[in-house]
Amino acid sequence: MSGPSASPSPSGPAARQRKVAEFVLAQGRATAQDLAAAFQVSLMTMHRDLDELERQGIVRKYRGGVTAQPSGVFESNVAYRKKTMVAEKQRIAKRAVRYLEPGMSVMLDDATTSAAMIPMLAEVTPLRVATNYLAALRELSQMNGLQLMALGGDYDPLHDSFLGITCGECVESIRVDVAFLSTSAVAAGLAYHQEERIVAVKRAMIRVAAKRYLLLDHTKLGRVALHRLAPLSDFDLLIVDDGASPEQLADLDQHKIPYEVT
Repeated sequence: MSGPSASPSPSGPAARQRKVAEFVLAQGRATAQDLAAAFQVSLMTMHRDLDELERQGIVRKYRGGVTAQPSGVFESNVAYRKKTMVAEKQRIAKRAVRYLEPGMSVMLDDATTSAAMIPMLAEVTPLRVATNYLAALRELSQMNGLQLMALGGDYDPLHDSFLGITCGECVESIRVDVAFLSTSAVAAGLAYHQEERIVAVKRAMIRVAAKRYLLLDHTKLGRVALHRLAPLSDFDLLIVDDGASPEQLADLDQHKIPYEVT
């Protein structure tokens, strides 16, 4: 592992933990021993740092190291997800935009896959767009031809989005022509997610949309997570990149799930 640029450990535990988090999010994973050497602290101190970062939900510890990559009960931090499968997300977004027409009302969840559509929305304005993803709200607010609705609630910094009961009530209070969502795992005709609070908001989004599209890069296929989100039959179409294996696509065929490969 190539460590961070050689420098003394940042002053104070909080500053050091921020640097450790930035490094692990950039690299995906690291060993505690290498991190201790890179940041010039004892192994015990580094384990305390990693315990705190795990408590905050930023990373996940495993025997001998730490990772920002997801598991069945841990969703990656948004900073990590923004850097993964970028080209695949762009292709998926380009295909998804084909299902938009000027004058539509659109809902986007807080997934980085659906957010990849945002720069392309200028091609089909005017639109009314609702989202709970703060980064998306910032980007959309700079675009012409869009009416923007913020789906507020409790702000969650790990997802850079608004969640909770209030957000769910905001979603339920409107109806939209189309919703574009993503999730972290799909298998055997079902969509899954690691976090109950995310599931609640996404389910509300499914209920209020006339048309529903599920956008997934191929790494999400053939995986399960802690909470069942919805049957894939709740979506009108699943869009996936061409990295999907024949076996993964056969599973979708077996469960009669309409999909497109891009």
